[in-house]
Amino acid sequence: MKIIKDEKKIERNKKFSQWISLGALLVLGGGMYISITRPELFFVSLGCLLVGFIATQVGMYMGNRWGRSPRPDEKLDAGLKGLHSEFNIYHYTSPVPHLLIGPAGVWVLKPYHQGGKIFYENKKWKNKGGGFFAGYMRIFGQEGIGRPDLEAESEIEAVEKFLKKNITGENAIPEVKAILLFTNENVELEVNDSPIPAMKLKQIKDFMRQMSKNRVLSSGQINEIANLLPKA
Repeated sequence: MKIIKDEKKIERNKKFSQWISLGALLVLGGGMYISITRPELFFVSLGCLLVGFIATQVGMYMGNRWGRSPRPDEKLDAGLKGLHSEFNIYHYTSPVPHLLIGPAGVWVLKPYHQGGKIFYENKKWKNKGGGFFAGYMRIFGQEGIGRPDLEAESEIEAVEKFLKKNITGENAIPEVKAILLFTNENVELEVNDSPIPAMKLKQIKDFMRQMSKNRVLSSGQINEIANLLPKA
């Protein structure tokens, strides 16, 4: 498997998340200091605390994606390690953050690091359990599961638009699919009714190998799409 990623973007966003987190701490500290030493400036201190809290949330959100070790792209690489050399995985170099192209087709990969129990019931995603810290993070660290199905649909549309724009002539536009990958080893999934395939990261390699048995893309189609994207 070939791995293509934008290392400069990763490093830039990693530093950005660190600066946001540091700035948030300084603003929060300033707000607390003003509230203690200058009580008459209550609204100034309140504004600092509010800005600092918002910046903290942004810093945590960014840190989870760019500062966490291993990062989502590194986890995906590890989970897919050993796939056939015809597979190409693109991190932050395609219309979506993570794109896999190979004999199994064109796949948008959506990694999620949430732990606890993940449910899909009545067309809604729910994340429960994981202890007090996990619950705190879901409330204050923007760690909620959100709407993976809608996010995946949006990314599928982005890839389809890119392919339609760049593949010309009589060549058919390949179908783009998405898969939800839960990278936390302790996660429990009850998602059989999910409209989009969802599984633990350790299952993805076997899944792709199974899909490759009924080859979806020829070598020529893989090369055609690869030529539209950055090289390794």
